[in-house]
Amino acid sequence: MSERNQQMKPPARRGGGFGPGHGPGMGMPPEKAKDFKGTLRRLITYLRPRQVQLLIVLITAIASTVFSIFSPKVMGKATTKLFEGAYGMLTGVPGAAIDFDYVNRILLILGGLYLFSSVFSYVQQYVMAGVAQKVVFDMREQVNSKLERLPLKYFDSRTHGEILSRATNDVDNISTTLQQSLTQLITSIVTIIGVIIMMLTISPWLTLITIITLPLSFVVIMAITKRSQGYFIGQQKSLGQLNGHVEEMYTGHRIVKAFGRERQSLSEFNKINDDLYSSGWRSQFMSGMIMPLMMFIGNLGYVLVCVVGGIFVTRKVIEVGDIQAFIQYSRQFTMPITQTANIANIIQSTIASAERVFELLDEEEEVPETAVSLAKAADQAEEGAVEFRHVKFGYKPEAILIEDMNIDVKPGQTIAIVGPTGAGKTTLINLLMRFYEISGGEIVIDGVNITEMKRSELRSKFGMVLQDTWLFNGTIRDNIAYGREGATEADVVRAAKAAHADHFIRTLPLGYDTILNEEASNISQGQKQLLTIARAILANPSILILDEATSSVDTRTEVQIQKAMKTLMTGRTSFVIAHRLSTIRDADLILVMNQGSVIEKGTHVELLEQGGFYADLYNSQFSGDDLPDAG
Repeated sequence: MSERNQQMKPPARRGGGFGPGHGPGMGMPPEKAKDFKGTLRRLITYLRPRQVQLLIVLITAIASTVFSIFSPKVMGKATTKLFEGAYGMLTGVPGAAIDFDYVNRILLILGGLYLFSSVFSYVQQYVMAGVAQKVVFDMREQVNSKLERLPLKYFDSRTHGEILSRATNDVDNISTTLQQSLTQLITSIVTIIGVIIMMLTISPWLTLITIITLPLSFVVIMAITKRSQGYFIGQQKSLGQLNGHVEEMYTGHRIVKAFGRERQSLSEFNKINDDLYSSGWRSQFMSGMIMPLMMFIGNLGYVLVCVVGGIFVTRKVIEVGDIQAFIQYSRQFTMPITQTANIANIIQSTIASAERVFELLDEEEEVPETAVSLAKAADQAEEGAVEFRHVKFGYKPEAILIEDMNIDVKPGQTIAIVGPTGAGKTTLINLLMRFYEISGGEIVIDGVNITEMKRSELRSKFGMVLQDTWLFNGTIRDNIAYGREGATEADVVRAAKAAHADHFIRTLPLGYDTILNEEASNISQGQKQLLTIARAILANPSILILDEATSSVDTRTEVQIQKAMKTLMTGRTSFVIAHRLSTIRDADLILVMNQGSVIEKGTHVELLEQGGFYADLYNSQFSGDDLPDAG
């Protein structure tokens, strides 16, 4: 809409749609959910219909991990046999030799264990991928369906990037966690439990030495995470600012160039980029220190294990192969602990993403529509009768814009709506189309209260030509045909000729097959307006809404369009939001609005004779006096 009340929009949040789509990495502080438990329970409801698949994932994850856990112990047997044979040969023990048959059997068993572990791991990942994708498939369907049911005020009060971020980035974050992190978490927990059991079977004392190093690992992780948290927060803040700046400069690059602001734009970019670099390298450096320090602490544990284990071997408490197996278990023990700490962060971030998606799904929807009797509306002798009865409305309950509006429009009349900026002209159209719900009173079309109509039926009665043109990425033919489902080629051409668009379309290299790009910037603003008018003509509605439809065309084209509009408006009720008052002299009724109320109404001549607000507006456009503008 060309006019939107400023009070309906809170400050926009920049950079909403350009953040990373996945959870944080090692050491990165996650975005915390407001209600972790409640959101987690709700997310689990999406998994309940797939309990069988999840059971398969759990069983295969345990089986895969168990087979891999047994491998070091089996390999230790081969190591012991090799050591005993080699030691006997070196010391001259009679008949001493390496039992390669035994070693080969161990290697075959080991290969079988690794093979079974890989097969179960493959099945686990395959099944979990299907579960994860099905969950997010259902979630995307719900989000898309919800967006269709949300009122216009929801989209007016949020940036497009914020909405897109919830529908794409947050859902993708959930998908990644379900598919990867959930199986990793199961595997890590099973690995920790299994490894502890296997280490205890080898040596409780060596197990105690390994576990003693854990508190030191946690102290290091906590200290670094706490230190890096501020840097990560600064990084995300700078990233949002950078994305917002780039988005603004790209979408408005013509204005930037027109006013010669390239240097200032580049200077601001460099400043934000420097901040991002500074916080980025500090945060990455701090988080990157975790693994080296964890490896250092782990190596200290290995040294202690080797020293104490060597003593145990000399005293024949354990065998050489057991030390080799224990060292492998020690490595398997520290890795899942680090992974679990990282996954905990990712899950926390995922729950925050799920909470944002659920907030969208819980948003207040449009007032449910009742199935009106179509025969009731069809019985009317004439179409296009519109009546406002004591209508009251405010974008916020505490700020009422329209107090008591009463309008009675007969079928076929042309109603012009004029007034200063913010007077409520476009608001009136929003209420008529039921983009917003009124706070009191009623709006009646063809004898039926619009709240008793289906919105699709109500809006099918209207054809709109707005000052802000909207065309989608597709052919010119498709854009015009958008006005009526099932329109033929002849219908499209006829509408284009009526809108005086056929000539310029045929001068294009591909004519009606010309593809409009994303912003339709490959044709002029005036040509875009002609296409939207052709689209409205093709729709053949009973009520027209024209919001300064000729503001973007030259004078000669405007005259042509006015003739086409006059033909189009014949026999139809038309609401014309006028800025240039000279264009609405022939209107059947002119409504003069100010501060949400109709303060004057009548024909052009009658209002001029009154010498009131309208007369001041009209004369100011010709005299150049500093009087209220027509907005």
